[in-house]
Amino acid sequence: MPEAATRHVFVYGTLRRGQVHDINLLRPAPRWVGRGAVAGRLYHIDYYPGLVLGGSGVVVGEVYAIDAALERELDRIEGIEDVACSEYLKRSVAVEVAGRRLDCLVYEICAARALGRPVIPGGDWVMR
Repeated sequence: MPEAATRHVFVYGTLRRGQVHDINLLRPAPRWVGRGAVAGRLYHIDYYPGLVLGGSGVVVGEVYAIDAALERELDRIEGIEDVACSEYLKRSVAVEVAGRRLDCLVYEICAARALGRPVIPGGDWVMR
């Protein structure tokens, strides 16, 4: 992957290793960077979670280096649409990974879609 084309993505739910949409099974393959965490709250939406950024909670996940083609595939999986509140909104957030801060894409659930949904204690989808 050429460095100029590389972006980072923070995944926290079904895209994590071993989950139903494991990012490692997608093509072009991502490159593992490390575990990370962001400030936010994780909600149980259905068979998948939704992250609302901010606040005092912590949500854990994994960071990968991806190229533009994989980013487009992730956008498709997450249903990114050019509307005010598609299910997920693509954001950029700083994530601490192995002692360094990386700007990462994160797919944040539209806050209105999380209303009334149960919070996942500990902010870890895999350990729920």
